[in-house]
Amino acid sequence: MIVFDLHCAHGHRFEGWFGSSSDFDEQVERGLLICPECGTGEIGKAPMAPAVSAKGNSRAVEIARPDVAPSDADTPAQDVSNRPVPAEVSRALEALAKAQAKALKDSTWVGKDFAKRSRDMHYGESDEAPIHGQASLEEAQALVDEGVPVAPLPFPVAPPDELN
Repeated sequence: MIVFDLHCAHGHRFEGWFGSSSDFDEQVERGLLICPECGTGEIGKAPMAPAVSAKGNSRAVEIARPDVAPSDADTPAQDVSNRPVPAEVSRALEALAKAQAKALKDSTWVGKDFAKRSRDMHYGESDEAPIHGQASLEEAQALVDEGVPVAPLPFPVAPPDELN
């Protein structure tokens, strides 16, 4: 798996996981990628600096819904796979975003120290506490291989210093 930082034509940043670089290119060509904030299909790769933000949980995550008109006429929502997104999928994504926000509410952003801090807690070298941050694919795989309990976040999170 490859994790790319992506951005839309309106400046929203988010993360995408792909089987390969060519998978990303194919999905862009087929119009399968949309911005989770505004629904635009104009997606590109952002300069790579993997981001999983801590305070992003305080913002409401808006999901493009076919039953609700977009607030900005210049950014119409696009359907995934050229088909309307079922209302139950929109509701599930909304619930998932709320669950992530609740889980991160009392969590501390540790940035690129995520792998080290997770490992330290797992091996009893520091007190356990809820944390979130950044880890490369290799670091995450090493943590899983060691039995350190970690999980990827379903939605990208921006570091606190990148928030407005």
